[in-house]
Amino acid sequence: MRRDSRLSVALHALVHMEEQGGVVTSETLAPPMQLNPVVLRRTMAGLRDAGIVRAAKGHGGGWALGRPLASVSLGEVYKALGTPEPFRIGARVDSPGCLVEQAVNRALAGALARAEAVLVAELDGVAVGDIAADVRRKGWPGARKRRRKHA
Repeated sequence: MRRDSRLSVALHALVHMEEQGGVVTSETLAPPMQLNPVVLRRTMAGLRDAGIVRAAKGHGGGWALGRPLASVSLGEVYKALGTPEPFRIGARVDSPGCLVEQAVNRALAGALARAEAVLVAELDGVAVGDIAADVRRKGWPGARKRRRKHA
C-alpha cells in the first residue's frame, strides 16, 4: 500500500518557507524536497484555505506564511490537508453480508477511530514552529540566524 506523505510534505515546505522568509515559489521549494512543483501547489492549496499560508499572485508571486509557525499546530496542518487517512488497515469489504465480517468491521472502525483521535490530539500539541526550532538547534547550514533583542 502506498503511504500518504502530504503531511510530511506540508510540514517540510512550511519550515523551508520560514527559513527563507518572504514569498517563495513552488519552483524554488519543490526541487530541494525532490517534488514536482505541481504536487507542492496541490498540497499548499489546503493550507491556503486554512489561512496557514497565503498565495501571492503575479510577478514575484508564490507562497508566504499566513501566520507565525509557532501558532500553527501539526494538527491544524493535518486537518487543512483533509485529514489524510493515518492508517492503511481497514475492512476487507465495506458492506459485507456475513455477520462475522460485520462485527470485524465494527471492531476495526472503532479501534481506528480511537487511535486517530489520540494521534490528532498529539498533533494538536506540537507547533510547526517547534520543528523549525529543532532544525535551528541542529545547526542546519541553511537556517537563518535569529538575532535576539537585548533589553
